[in-house]
Amino acid sequence: MSVGYEQVTDWIRRFAAVVGERKDELTKLDQAIGDGDHGTNMDRGLRKAVEKLDAVEGEDIGAALKAVGMALVSSVGGAGGPLYGTFFLQAGQTLAGRSELDTDAFAAAVRAGVQGVQARGKAEPQDKTMVDALLPAAEALAEGGDLAGAAARAAAAAEDGMRATIPLVARKGRASYLGERSRGHQDPGATSSALMMKAAAEAFANRS
Repeated sequence: MSVGYEQVTDWIRRFAAVVGERKDELTKLDQAIGDGDHGTNMDRGLRKAVEKLDAVEGEDIGAALKAVGMALVSSVGGAGGPLYGTFFLQAGQTLAGRSELDTDAFAAAVRAGVQGVQARGKAEPQDKTMVDALLPAAEALAEGGDLAGAAARAAAAAEDGMRATIPLVARKGRASYLGERSRGHQDPGATSSALMMKAAAEAFANRS
């Protein structure tokens, strides 16, 4: 049971669309504990990513995700660009040459992406970063099952992880400079990561 290239690119388009719709919310979250530019930066980067997707020839899922990663690295300022770029570059590398995606392949891609993010950002669980949403998603995918169900489970796990950042004190990134004052705020990176996993669940729903 799998999805094809069209559903995978639909995932990225959905992610770009929801970030565009909620960029003000993401920016407001970032104003509380960061530079205040996460929403606008991610919106700009994902618009570029969709442009790059449109130019990709063939149906190589890995190549498409690597194009997304390169667009994000080159066009998103702050920490978000390199981290999201790394996620998609690593995921794309894992899926090189594939034109279909099943649960095991998606789980492997997300796991590789999370490992790339952790290696670049040196973040661990409960550091109040995007890892707090992405790692539970990767763990949920590792449980297997049909792709639609696994993606929905991963999205729910990411959302739970996102909400769990609220009481944490940030230990990485700009938010860590605030110390105790970072407590009580939802992490913007975890929020956009949860949106990314929800977009995947919607794109893969009833297609597996």
